Amino acid sequence: MTLIEKALEFEGRKMSNMTTSDRVAASREAKSLILSLNEIYKESKDPEIMDLMKLLTAKKRKIEKRLKGTPPEM
Repeated sequence: MTLIEKALEFEGRKMSNMTTSDRVAASREAKSLILSLNEIYKESKDPEIMDLMKLLTAKKRKIEKRLKGTPPEM
């Protein structure tokens, strides 16, 4: 399975009903995929790779927002 296929599979995955440890693992996997895709993007400058990185980053932010929770009201 190529890196792009892994990234597309991750992007299509459902993120509901995840435990905290699942979210942490998913966040780390997303970070790893994004960094790997970035190395490829540096060489090829392919806009499709950039779009895929943006999708993964958005999903990673949602996961991390759920991990951190809402800040307490002051």
